[in-house]
Amino acid sequence: MKTTLELPDELMIEAKTVAARRRTTLKALFEHALRREIQPASKGSAEKNLIEIGPNGAPRLKRRGEAFITSEMIRGMMEAEGV
Repeated sequence: MKTTLELPDELMIEAKTVAARRRTTLKALFEHALRREIQPASKGSAEKNLIEIGPNGAPRLKRRGEAFITSEMIRGMMEAEGV
């Protein structure tokens, strides 16, 4: 389905930059972000709260003080992201 969105110029420029850096399309970037945003809260919500997008556009773990993070938690987060 096609639709039209009105976005601020700065956001569109940043989105195009991130898409290019990730070697993906703008459409794929928007689709991935929208799916991630509207997915049910129960699906990986605890792990999602541990991930943020870093300054280079790549996902990274949020700094959460002295949180203990295991390899299993990282694998689970990567699987949830489809990595």
